[in-house]
Amino acid sequence: MKSAFEEVMEIRGLGLPREGEVAITGADPVFSTDFKIGETCAAALAGIGVAVSDIWEMKTGRRQTAAIDARATAAALRSTTYMQTPDANGTFIPVVNHAHEAMIEMTQPWPTKDGRWFLPHFGLPNLKARVMGVLGCESNPESVAQAVATWDALDLEAAIEEARGCGAMVRSNEEWLAHPHGQVLAAKPIVEIIKIADSDPEPLPQGPRPLSGIRALDLTRILAGPIAARTLAENGADVLMVTSEDLPQIKEHVMDTNHGKRSCYLNLKSAEDAARLKALVRDADVFSQGYRPGMLTGLGFSPEDLAAVRPGLIYLSISCFGADGPFSHRGGWEQVAQTVTGICHDGGDETRPGLLPAAACDYTTGYLGAYGVLLALARRAREGGSYHVRVSLCQSGMLIHRQGKTSYAEPDMDLSKAEIEALSITTHPAEGPLRHLGPILQLSETQPHWTRPTPALGGNIPEWLGESGAANAAE
Repeated sequence: MKSAFEEVMEIRGLGLPREGEVAITGADPVFSTDFKIGETCAAALAGIGVAVSDIWEMKTGRRQTAAIDARATAAALRSTTYMQTPDANGTFIPVVNHAHEAMIEMTQPWPTKDGRWFLPHFGLPNLKARVMGVLGCESNPESVAQAVATWDALDLEAAIEEARGCGAMVRSNEEWLAHPHGQVLAAKPIVEIIKIADSDPEPLPQGPRPLSGIRALDLTRILAGPIAARTLAENGADVLMVTSEDLPQIKEHVMDTNHGKRSCYLNLKSAEDAARLKALVRDADVFSQGYRPGMLTGLGFSPEDLAAVRPGLIYLSISCFGADGPFSHRGGWEQVAQTVTGICHDGGDETRPGLLPAAACDYTTGYLGAYGVLLALARRAREGGSYHVRVSLCQSGMLIHRQGKTSYAEPDMDLSKAEIEALSITTHPAEGPLRHLGPILQLSETQPHWTRPTPALGGNIPEWLGESGAANAAE
C-alpha cells in the first residue's frame, strides 16, 4: 500500500522530492483515536511544502527544505480548541461557544429501528431546521435519539436528503467501497486537477514570497475551504474572502480560519454584486468555492463561465461527496464524511460508533485543496491553461482510512500545554487580541506567515490591494 505522502506526490507527477528535502517527524497517536490523522495530514502539508518549493524554484532557481511535525499537525486539526482571548483581567482563556457545543452533542450516531446507526447533522440554523422538520423532535440529544429510533436508517437518509438537510447512515469501509459512490471516488485521485481551457503561460509574479502577486477569491465557509485559502495567504497571496450578510457562520471558525485574509460582502443573487464579483474575477488567479456541486452554475459562476471571463483562472471546488457519483448533489460536513467512509463505524467501541476527536477530513481536505492550487499555478506558468481543482471530504476520509491504525493508551489524550504554547502566536484583530496556532509547515527560506490578523466579516472594500487608495485604506 502506498503511504499518504506517496499518494500526495503522485498528484504532482514528478516523483518523490530529493532526499533530505522533506522531513516529517512525530507520530500518532496524539489524540485518543486509532486512526493516523496527524501523520496523514502531515503528508498533505509536506505536499504543500514541495509545491511551494517548486514555485520558489521557478521564481528564483532555488529549492527549499520543508519540515512538518505530525504532533503539531494533529493540533492544527482542532486548532479552534486552542484559541484564546483575554478575560477582564487580561488573562487568556479558551474561546467557548456553548451553542456550538450543544449542536455537537446532537450531531452524533444514534441507533435506528432496523439495528443500524444514523448521524443527523445540525451544523447551521437553516440546515438544523430542515433536519428537525424531518425528525419532528425537540432540540436536545434525548429527543433526537428517540426520533431517530423510529426510522429505518436508509429511509431516514432519503428523507433528510429530500429535505436538503445533512445526515447519513453509518457504513463500514467495506460497505462504502462496495457502494456505487464509493467506487466512483476510489477510481479518482485524492486531488483532481482538470484542464478546462487553453490560455497563454503566465510567469509567476515577482516578489519576496512564493505567492507574492497572486490574488485569490475565497467564497467558502467553515473549515475546509477557508483553510485552503488561508494556506495561500500564509505563503503571500492576497486573499479576499467573499461572503454575504445573510449567510450563517460559526464565529470561532471565522476567527480561526481567516488569518491573513481580507473580507467583503457581496450577494451573488444581486445583479450588481454579481457583476462586481465578475470584475474581481477578471484580475484574480484563484477562485475557491464550497457550494454543493452545480449550485453556482445557475448564477453564472461555473468553472467554464469564469475561465471565459479570466483565461488562466485556477478554480477550486471543495465538497463533501465530490463532483461525480450518485451522492454528489448532497451536502455534507466533517461528521458526515466520517460516517459514510467507515471512520465512524471503526472509531467507536463495542457499544456504539464514534467520531474522531478532531476535524481531520476538513483540515486535510483544505490542505489538499491548497496543494492542488499550487500545482495548478506552477502548471499554468509552464504551459498555460485554466484549471479546475477538485477535492472532497470523503476522499480525505478514505485516505485516512487507507493508512491503517495505530493504538492509543488512554482516553482524552492531547498535546501538553507547553507544546501548544510553543505552536501559538498572538495577533490583534479589530475585536481584540487573539491567541491561536501559527502556521505548522516550516520552510527553510520563506517561512509561512500571515501579514494581517483575521478580518471582521465584510470589513473591507471588494477591491484588490493596490487597485485604489480605498482598498488600502480599508486595511
